[in-house]
Amino acid sequence: MDRRKFLQQTVAATAAAASTVVGLSQTLRAADEKRKPRILLRSSWQCVNIGDIAHTPGVLALLEQHIPEAEVILWASGNLTNEVAAMEHRRFPKLTIVKGSIRNDGSASNKELAKAIEWTDFLLHGSGPSLVAAKDVAAFVKHTGKPFGVYGITHGSFFSNGTTELLSRAQFVYFRDSVSLDYAKQQGVASPIMEFGPDGAFACDLRNDDAATAFLKANDLKDGKFLCCLSRLRFTPYWTIPGDKRVKDDTRQARNEAMKEHDHAPIREAIIRVVRETDLKVLLCPEDMTQMAVGKEMLYDRLPDDVKDRVVWRKNFWLTDEALSVYVRSAGLFGSEMHSPIMAVGNGIPAIVCRFQEQTSKGIMWRNIGLGDWLFDLDIDSEAAKVPDAVVAMARNFKAAKAKTEIARSVILQRQKETMNVLKQRLAVE
Repeated sequence: MDRRKFLQQTVAATAAAASTVVGLSQTLRAADEKRKPRILLRSSWQCVNIGDIAHTPGVLALLEQHIPEAEVILWASGNLTNEVAAMEHRRFPKLTIVKGSIRNDGSASNKELAKAIEWTDFLLHGSGPSLVAAKDVAAFVKHTGKPFGVYGITHGSFFSNGTTELLSRAQFVYFRDSVSLDYAKQQGVASPIMEFGPDGAFACDLRNDDAATAFLKANDLKDGKFLCCLSRLRFTPYWTIPGDKRVKDDTRQARNEAMKEHDHAPIREAIIRVVRETDLKVLLCPEDMTQMAVGKEMLYDRLPDDVKDRVVWRKNFWLTDEALSVYVRSAGLFGSEMHSPIMAVGNGIPAIVCRFQEQTSKGIMWRNIGLGDWLFDLDIDSEAAKVPDAVVAMARNFKAAKAKTEIARSVILQRQKETMNVLKQRLAVE
């Protein structure tokens, strides 16, 4: 082979090799660019309340439905129990859960959290009574510079102090009631997107049908032939829960004692009328671990004997999956709790909500979804007096109540779609 021909072949081979390397590099880069988007969900506040539990699987279900391409890791609070984690894994078997915090120097408190923070593209703060994990969010933003968003919170209670600047840095903030949204604007929160966004618990779809069926059978409760009733004190007496380290608050306990008869009288009257005026039974059930005792003292024990025969008092706490499996087989819910009604309406079951000042503004979401005439403020006597009539009307005409619920549910579903689409855009999902 002459020298000229050798050089020509060498140059050609080198060019081909270079082209192959460039092509491979471009292919790898394109593959990396098309990898699944990664979301770190900061959620899971406490496990003594099935509503607080429901926030997390609700948002996970929304992500699964609307952004199925995304990979999600749950950054849970340290008090997430093995029992609740196992329940979540039954619904989301591939879910990875990490715990921990970010130290002042920016390092994570454990290697699993460190990997999750490095791995993620976006931090999503889940639903709650405020920006619950504000400290974690602030540390994440400071030390990573990565974007974050907030999904379905209340704003304006003492929990919200000092979060204006941080919320303003969010890609979006969805408030679960319009009062919170208005307050945030008044306080100068300036996130580019601030709108009403439903509480994540509306999307909760956990089930434990076996446990629910066994419970209903044991208590002679037939599908569609009972209402669920939940009640609470003004302040949750966490100090009565075995193992809970919160100290008794004498001021709050005094307020509970002063208001408990006032708050339970209209609910008790509703139970009496449902039993005497319809063929339905009533199930007294808890949303948190303190409410079994409250329901027995303030409702069941004070009912007339002829009414007690068709009222069931649940004496044991339950988890979100069993509770929701019971709710969807009822003819509706009523009482002074919020998240059991949220889960019920999210699954097409009618629910009447009673509220009072100590519960912040979250109850106003019932007006935002078109159920304002099923929301009663117990601090206003004229509204409290209407509770029994409303409950009886719901009990007598499930078909009409169901139709009304579906209209509200359509509002929720539309907002869920719109809000998830915003997140999807922020993740640049094609």
